[in-house]
Amino acid sequence: MRVLSKWSDLPPFESEALEAEFWLETTLDSRLMNASMLKNDNRDSTTITLRFDPRMLARIKRLARSRYLNYQSMIKQWLSERLEKELN
Repeated sequence: MRVLSKWSDLPPFESEALEAEFWLETTLDSRLMNASMLKNDNRDSTTITLRFDPRMLARIKRLARSRYLNYQSMIKQWLSERLEKELN
């Protein structure tokens, strides 16, 4: 199985059938996939301070690293998802 690591490596397709065949043999690199799913927030942000137990923070950082994410971005994503769930 081929791994696509750059969008520029994506070839043009002459038909949907050729594209389907390409994706049967190709997968996206997880870093490329994660970068595609995360939305860039261009709004101004406010800096805050949170205190974490060092062991908890280490676990969060390990989890973020395994997902090729910045741990602060991952925490913001979690908070955003939970806020949406609470408001619905």
